[in-house]
Amino acid sequence: MKALYTWGFILAIIVFGSAGDVLQAYSMKRVGDLGKLHQQHGLLAVFKRIFQTPTFFLGIAAMAFGFFSLLLALSWADVSLVAPASASLTFMANAFAARIFLQEKVDARRWIAAACVAAGVAIMAI
Repeated sequence: MKALYTWGFILAIIVFGSAGDVLQAYSMKRVGDLGKLHQQHGLLAVFKRIFQTPTFFLGIAAMAFGFFSLLLALSWADVSLVAPASASLTFMANAFAARIFLQEKVDARRWIAAACVAAGVAIMAI
């Protein structure tokens, strides 16, 4: 039962962490070039533009849920399992999400790296 809770919260870390990363990336792409905005309108305009983007706050909320899932997973399992499993599987989920939701080009090298990471997690979990 303990393993089920652990892997359930690792899954929550992956889902919420990746959702947060994708939402933050989407938000910042909508905001645009911060350096240019800062040069033209100042620092206050940068903060205003970021905080007017609703997906920015959704991304923060998703990341917060992912963080609290990490805390719960660590209360049931060793950090030597939770940290590498959640980090590496989140890497894979981010590659998939970037390709699907952000239409980013994910090259073969990244997919091979993601597969190697998944294999490493599977070996570690045995």
